[in-house]
Amino acid sequence: MKAALLAAACLVTPASAQGSLPAAQVEGPAQAPEGAAAIPLYGNATPGAPSDEIATRFMGRETVLRNITYPTLTPVLPAPGKANGTAVIVAPGGGFMMLAMQNEGWRVARALADKGVSAFVLKYRLKTTPKVDADFMAEMGRLMSEAASGAGNAPDISNPPATDDALAALALVRGHAAQWHVDPSRVGMIGFSAGAMTTLRSVLKAASDADPGTQAPDFIGYIYGPMGKVDVPADAPPMFAALAMDDPLFGNGDFSIVSAWHAAKRPVELHAYQSGGHGFGLGAPGTTTTLMMDEFLAWMDMQGLLEVKAQP
Repeated sequence: MKAALLAAACLVTPASAQGSLPAAQVEGPAQAPEGAAAIPLYGNATPGAPSDEIATRFMGRETVLRNITYPTLTPVLPAPGKANGTAVIVAPGGGFMMLAMQNEGWRVARALADKGVSAFVLKYRLKTTPKVDADFMAEMGRLMSEAASGAGNAPDISNPPATDDALAALALVRGHAAQWHVDPSRVGMIGFSAGAMTTLRSVLKAASDADPGTQAPDFIGYIYGPMGKVDVPADAPPMFAALAMDDPLFGNGDFSIVSAWHAAKRPVELHAYQSGGHGFGLGAPGTTTTLMMDEFLAWMDMQGLLEVKAQP
């Protein structure tokens, strides 16, 4: 329980509170690119309401979204004629209390689309937080204080609706593969922090679901997610994992999840950076974490995922 509370606190803590790096303002778009329209994840049956959503300027660092009850998927597509047939669903993090859409959503999607990858930003359902920003920040302060004091009444930060939303997003992209010029056998996910947890749980739930229609991602980017050992499905997708060694959550040198993937004879690659803290997104200035997206794309290329497929 203590670990869960620590995760809930640190996942929403800027880099300055997590190590020696400054909490620089996040650069890049705070909103979806012009012309990119959000698609209700479950069509007319999509739960919740868009009006529940709250945009908050978080600690002067970036704009985040909270109280998401209405899940959506927003395509960020390559320039016409540039799609290579691969799709990646982007799952931002935020401790299941908010989504870092700017740092871990739109910037990431644009970087993928620029390389011919059809990107889809997933806005998954979150836990409820106070409506007033000041009350929200006070709640975050309380969580961080309890984590620092070792309080034993930590909440469980798992969030099953997020996993359901990830699997629904995968099905949506595969179901509209021809429309988006995507090969339905080349649909992956990249998740950051809580988004990495959501990505992993989509793999595990798909493996345990008796419904053959529940399909896992074909490959995953697992960016500063928990490193503890898991039971790896026999057909687990290739994994690219990355984190900083000074990550206050998972930078303790334990890479059990990577070892488990390797022991299961499933493709896996790990990048452990000297510094960068938690939540570095596309890279903390002055650290080698700025290479992460290039390395992820190089890894995708090694899997044959950047080769141009015949467009349907």
